[in-house]
Amino acid sequence: MVILKKIKSSTLIETLVASVIIVIIFVVSSLILNNVFLSVTKNNATPIHTYLKELHYLKINNKISLPFSTEFKEWSIDIFVDNTNLIIEATHKKNKTIIKTYVNQ
Repeated sequence: MVILKKIKSSTLIETLVASVIIVIIFVVSSLILNNVFLSVTKNNATPIHTYLKELHYLKINNKISLPFSTEFKEWSIDIFVDNTNLIIEATHKKNKTIIKTYVNQ
């Protein structure tokens, strides 16, 4: 016959405290991850860089004439020639500027 041994167990209060601590850690970590992902998506400049490459390609193939100005989402884009350089300047409404300089072809 099997002899039943007494197993030491935690009290209800200890279990509740441990559960609350785990929930607090989960909430704090999820808030931190949310802020990280939000800042990454907010500061993503990949679409504007892709569009600037497309405009450069169009200029190389003489599909656009200079000086050229356009709007892309919240960006104002100007393309002009300065001496022998092709300059593509993109300015965001929040004062962020991207300037690409290419040797004019």
